Amino acid sequence: MLTVKNLSFSYSKKPFITCMNFHVERGEIFGFLGPSGAGKTTLQKILTGLITTYDGSVKLDGIECKEHDNHFYENIGVDFEYSTMYEKLTARQNLEFFSSLYAKQTVKIDEILADIGLQNDADKKVSDYSKGMKSRLNFLKALLHDPNILFLDEPTSGLDPANSQLMKDMILQQKAKGKTIFLTTHNMADATELCDRVAFIVNGGIKALDSPHNLIMRKGAAKVLYTYYDKHERLGECLLSQISEDNVLANLMKENRILSIHSSEPTLNDIFIEVTGRTLQ
Repeated sequence: MLTVKNLSFSYSKKPFITCMNFHVERGEIFGFLGPSGAGKTTLQKILTGLITTYDGSVKLDGIECKEHDNHFYENIGVDFEYSTMYEKLTARQNLEFFSSLYAKQTVKIDEILADIGLQNDADKKVSDYSKGMKSRLNFLKALLHDPNILFLDEPTSGLDPANSQLMKDMILQQKAKGKTIFLTTHNMADATELCDRVAFIVNGGIKALDSPHNLIMRKGAAKVLYTYYDKHERLGECLLSQISEDNVLANLMKENRILSIHSSEPTLNDIFIEVTGRTLQ
């Protein structure tokens, strides 16, 4: 669906994105992860045809992004981090206006408003919406024309846990329909939960690219943590790969003296720090 070869771009004479290469399969959720200023949003703008002064090749469904025509936007949906709705219009009026911009048949507005729980607020002005409601409506705008690929920029940023989970459920529903989803975020928990593959970006370059599970297992060492009673409660630990060599644990298991036991592995955030030497703040 998306192929990037030797991509380079800079806002000035100083290099920013340099010789970037990756591809995104059809039907995949691909995450681009990195701290603020790493180049995530700039890459989104290149992929969606907003920046065309790049070097290299960026092809979306076989079309070079810098050479696109207006039909290009009939097949992509974009959800920016901040709402792009007209605050003085109602949700329904906003969606009707944006629907009118597409040549292709758009989805039924009442049905998709109901899908995300906004049917009772359809005729309320967007200025009266909460942040979570605005985020859901903005996401809905990206789905109006049933695009093949979605570009989502920090889709859960600033949302409370309930609205964040609702947004993630909506994203997974689109994947289940066969959509390709390109996700930029600095939220590693979201990326672990949602993405088939992720790329770590720092200073305009990719430092690692694989599935979240493979990155964690290849770079991190899983541990086994256990507690037991010996005059008072004690804690023990060992590497999962060396569990057969832990004689204390073996004896405790034979004597049925284990109080608790569980495995613990690094998070994607831990791996990001290890690979890049940077935090996400």
